[in-house]
Amino acid sequence: MSTLVVQIPSRSRLRSSVGAVAPENSDTATDYVYVTSPDGLVLETQGHCAASLLPKATSVVAVLADTDVSWHRITLPKAPAARLRAALGGVLEDALLEDAEDVHLALAPNAVAGAPTWVAAVSRRWLRGELAALEKAEVFVDRVVPMAWPDEPPIGHFAETEVGPNGAPHGIALHWAHADGVASVRLQGGLARALVPQPAPAETRWSATPGAVAAAEQWLGGPVRVMAPGQRLLQAARSLWNLRQFDLARRNRGVRALRDSARKFFSPAWRPVRWGLATLVVAQILGLNLWAWHQRGAIESRQQAMQGIVRSAFPNANPQDIQRDADAVMQREAQALRTLAGKPGETDLEPMMQAAASAWPADRPPVETIRFEPGRLTLSATGWTDEQIAQFRSLLRPGGWAVETAEGRLVMSRMRPGAAS
Repeated sequence: MSTLVVQIPSRSRLRSSVGAVAPENSDTATDYVYVTSPDGLVLETQGHCAASLLPKATSVVAVLADTDVSWHRITLPKAPAARLRAALGGVLEDALLEDAEDVHLALAPNAVAGAPTWVAAVSRRWLRGELAALEKAEVFVDRVVPMAWPDEPPIGHFAETEVGPNGAPHGIALHWAHADGVASVRLQGGLARALVPQPAPAETRWSATPGAVAAAEQWLGGPVRVMAPGQRLLQAARSLWNLRQFDLARRNRGVRALRDSARKFFSPAWRPVRWGLATLVVAQILGLNLWAWHQRGAIESRQQAMQGIVRSAFPNANPQDIQRDADAVMQREAQALRTLAGKPGETDLEPMMQAAASAWPADRPPVETIRFEPGRLTLSATGWTDEQIAQFRSLLRPGGWAVETAEGRLVMSRMRPGAAS
């Protein structure tokens, strides 16, 4: 599953050099540093570009800078999910630098009510604006993670700081993440020395960007592992943290849900499913074709058998008529033979009269008028009750006769093949 990791530009803050606050979501912050990975472990590509030019991926992770997240240690209140955010705001009201409603809060993974836990705090308006800018460019963020978080053993990372519109390097900063929180300080001065225990824990994991390695090794007095910004981004994306909680939780609805489903379905992880569905569809099509071929063969075999019977029984019949409608030829030839032999056919007057007489109600007088057409016998039924008509019809039905009523008349005829008996 391909992953796109995007670094959200650091939030603008008060600069002593300019004496003003830079506007959030400034048009100048248009480029995003990004890395891509085929599996979330190996760095594939990296670069920086506008949001609309970011590569497409199955999953998108946004990473916040170390200085954009503040950390607070609290005991998680026992509150229903619908009221948990309000409860957190009440607990942290005195610890936040801004109004609780202006701060977005997120709980640590696997937080348990009544137990100590970490809470990440970010400017809600700023983060919402950054996510909206990415979504406007068709980049839908699945997770938002911090660059660093309280962790044990400690992690110390050295990197160049950037200030001013030209992004010129201005000193080296130490990002220190340990069990008691996260802090970012410059190496100049004694604050960094006061922050890091002396000596530092032996299990501390030190790293530095290529441009900060020399200063980091001089400050530590030992070697430091080189970690490029892209590698640190990918490392942060593997965090269990997800700051998209509460009102910023991602909601898959409508077109986005459809897009996410399609993107997931066509991802490499779902390739076996796609192959299985394609195989199933092909098997169904082949099965239907084989079944249709078998049925067509069976029908043709029956037709040929019928035609063979008619040819053997009536050798003088026209072969083309037999091939066209063997059943009609058989009926016609059989009728012709009965006529030559002086025997009435099933739909002649005599057999039909005999059938009508066998079902004639005992309490009805003889029929007054009759009318015969080939295959149809019409009898007058003036004064018949519904019960008598139903009895007459039921007695004739087993013999294959159909009886219709119309304006005081009964019309007898042979049932159509396949009619209900």
